Amino acid sequence: MVQSSSVTLHLSAVCAMTYGYNALHSLSISSWINSQYGGHFQFLTIQGLAVAWMTMVVGLVEDFFPSIKGIRATKRALFIAAMPIATIVSSIYWTLLLAYPHLIMQAMPEDSAVIVGLPLRIDLALHAVPCLALLSDFMIFERRYGRKAITFTAPALTLVLTVWYAWWAEHCARKNGTFPYPFLTMNPIEIRCRIYAGVGTVACLSFYALNALHPKSRRIDGRRKGTMI
Repeated sequence: MVQSSSVTLHLSAVCAMTYGYNALHSLSISSWINSQYGGHFQFLTIQGLAVAWMTMVVGLVEDFFPSIKGIRATKRALFIAAMPIATIVSSIYWTLLLAYPHLIMQAMPEDSAVIVGLPLRIDLALHAVPCLALLSDFMIFERRYGRKAITFTAPALTLVLTVWYAWWAEHCARKNGTFPYPFLTMNPIEIRCRIYAGVGTVACLSFYALNALHPKSRRIDGRRKGTMI
């Protein structure tokens, strides 16, 4: 039986994130970003958005076709990557945007004194919807992760994703001359390595914290939550 609340969450999240990404191309700075190596995918925000979008799409497919082999395992695997990324992106972005916008927002290429802000509707679609949708889905419709995911999968995946983005950001910067985020551009390699390591650590810890906060009282398929990956 299809759960209307689950379908509503997944469908609305997919639509909002799709709108946010497509709307980026209407901004004045978009053509300059697209002309750079890596384009919009230089940004952790966009990579996180892509994983969150895929997670919601797979969730929507599962809503209608739960008997598809492997669909639940696929969504659970995507969730381990998507939720920490979305959480860390939202936390860092909104904190810096409110306190130090020059550290997170790109400046116009022809005038570095002009910081390009996003319209609120696009901002929310990119930097709030992924996190809120994933957290809502996890807390309401998903079961918590078990010991194997906590002990092995989460830290191993976090390490791989951290190394990947660190390499990707450095690679794009060598091609473009600047990093996608100003706070990376203004710091030497030693500090950037600490930033990458710190962000990866906080992302992993956020996964642990959210998993620990997950309601434990519900049972799914007659098995206690937390006993499965």
